[in-house]
Amino acid sequence: MPLAPLNRRTVLRAAGTAIGLPLLDAMLPIGRGAEQKVAAMRAKRVLLIGRGLGFHAPFLFPQKAGKDYEPTRYLKPLQDHRDRFTVFSGMSHRGYPGGHGTGAALFTGVAPEGMRQGDLRNTISLDQEVAGRLGGETRFASLQLGGGDLSWNRKGVKLPSEDRATQAFKQLFINGTPAEVAREIERIKSGQSILDGVREQANALAKTLGPTDRQRLDLMLTSIREAEQRLQQDQAWVKTPKPKVSAKPVTDDHTTDNKMLARERQWFDLVHLALQTDSTRAVSLFLWSHNERIDLPGVAVSHHDASHHGQDDSKIKQLATIEEAEMKLFGEFLGKMHETEEGGSSLLDQTVIVHASNLGNASAHTSDNLPIILAGGGFKHAGHLAFDRKNNEPLSNLFVRVLHQMGLEIDKFGSSTGALSGV
Repeated sequence: MPLAPLNRRTVLRAAGTAIGLPLLDAMLPIGRGAEQKVAAMRAKRVLLIGRGLGFHAPFLFPQKAGKDYEPTRYLKPLQDHRDRFTVFSGMSHRGYPGGHGTGAALFTGVAPEGMRQGDLRNTISLDQEVAGRLGGETRFASLQLGGGDLSWNRKGVKLPSEDRATQAFKQLFINGTPAEVAREIERIKSGQSILDGVREQANALAKTLGPTDRQRLDLMLTSIREAEQRLQQDQAWVKTPKPKVSAKPVTDDHTTDNKMLARERQWFDLVHLALQTDSTRAVSLFLWSHNERIDLPGVAVSHHDASHHGQDDSKIKQLATIEEAEMKLFGEFLGKMHETEEGGSSLLDQTVIVHASNLGNASAHTSDNLPIILAGGGFKHAGHLAFDRKNNEPLSNLFVRVLHQMGLEIDKFGSSTGALSGV
């Protein structure tokens, strides 16, 4: 006699604690329509990877469009996953002024008038749109990692990003002492009482203000509502033990540029663990380097200097060495995600990964023809999807397609003009 499927929300309870289980084979439905039901049960996730210095386009974009392209220098490290990613050329947020400052809108796609220098008026980022709709089932609605300014809430307020891997690991996987847990519970109770009082005062004050001031006050009230939601989630999770992982605790933040590759590998490992343990469903990760020499053979200049090469062949050669090494790390990460099984699928298939930069040509500070790679997520990947290099496809159209793939029926995001087809 076949056993009845285990309930998806089964937990282990002992001594006042409850430990949620991952999606096990025993939880999967059987019989007619089981395949569709299983697909619906699997968690959908999104990872946004932003980098500030672009990629050297001639070493990234293939000459030929479609699935039978000849891999370029930068795509060769990804060829084990050729059917699991798409590289896009001819995409951008059209009308952006260029420069490093456009990184703030990489994953929001705010209209060009929101990108005025010194007067940034941003909108919600893609990870936060997902987190706001799917983040309630995990300990962390979203994770912002690596520093930078990739994540923005619905009112266009930048969310803080954890740039210390040691703290991120502790937040994800280290349980507090009983005294620390008690203090956290007290903090939550105190926070709620403070928010209740502030909300009542703000609502009363709003009745006495003009339109402009009410708009500013509404921004504050939105922040209060988000804090309340966060506190409610904190209440549910503070007594729940954090996942146990075999990885050793992180002890080095690798904060100098010459440790750039070690830092990126460490962040990829942490993201993999966070997604594997279902600690979150939405992650933004900023990959940076600045002015110190990177510890690679033949590299004598900083990443920033090499990326601003001015067509100097020596600098381009060194830039290629740096960026090829980064792409190898990304390929290793895709391999680890693919090898991690979840409910008859792979973690890679369940995770939409967008790897991008706000600069198409860092040397010229241009923001067209951006380097965009879409990986995993269960898409029908197209190899190289090429658009017009002079009249770019709006990148926000890809974001709408990502939202649809996540099961979210949202037809407008950022400066989109529709949903991208082709993947």
